[in-house]
Amino acid sequence: MIKAVILDLDNTLMDFMKMKKASCESAMSAMIDAGLPVKQKEGMKILFGLYDKYGIEDKLIFNKFLKKTMKKIDWSILANGIVAYRKVKEGYLQTYPHVHQTLIELKKKGIKLAVLSDAPRMRAWLRLAALRLTDFFDIVLTHDDVKKKNKPHKLPFKKALKKLNLKPEEVLMLGDWPERDIKGAESVGMKTCLAKYGQHFSRKGIKADYEINDFRELLRIVK
Repeated sequence: MIKAVILDLDNTLMDFMKMKKASCESAMSAMIDAGLPVKQKEGMKILFGLYDKYGIEDKLIFNKFLKKTMKKIDWSILANGIVAYRKVKEGYLQTYPHVHQTLIELKKKGIKLAVLSDAPRMRAWLRLAALRLTDFFDIVLTHDDVKKKNKPHKLPFKKALKKLNLKPEEVLMLGDWPERDIKGAESVGMKTCLAKYGQHFSRKGIKADYEINDFRELLRIVK
């Protein structure tokens, strides 16, 4: 019997990659207008190459980008890029369809809810606040709460189980990234569910117990 659902945040509760791409495209256009000597398509390729290298949450990614493309940081170009990025980001911070209604129904059923995210603590909480989700969760564990051990390391999942005070088989993990969310939860004995609607990474032979194409399908699994 499932007594708790642990949810990844990015690309599970919200379309993070859609927000990231739109924000970066806006930032790139603004930097080019401010004097960046790079074309839009080439700049986006370089920028996301840096994200792959340094991590999608890197706070200084635009600094690194300017050093790579211009061999220096032009503060006017940097400022224009950051302002454009933030303006678009705010508009794209939205949950996937049916998230709020489904979480309400799960709470009514007495299901415990948790967030397990690799995002830094403040960024995760800011996203939850912007999405109006802060009151739904019994626990929220971020990159900073688990000794900076990212999924699929067992530590984040074991800490979640300890805080929920439940056995692994009583908990369902929902996430979009098979290699991190599904593999990590499976390694400690949790039930697993792949959020296919938000999946951006190949599964590499990893199979979840369940797969859903819409967030509200969680209700069927719990039932």
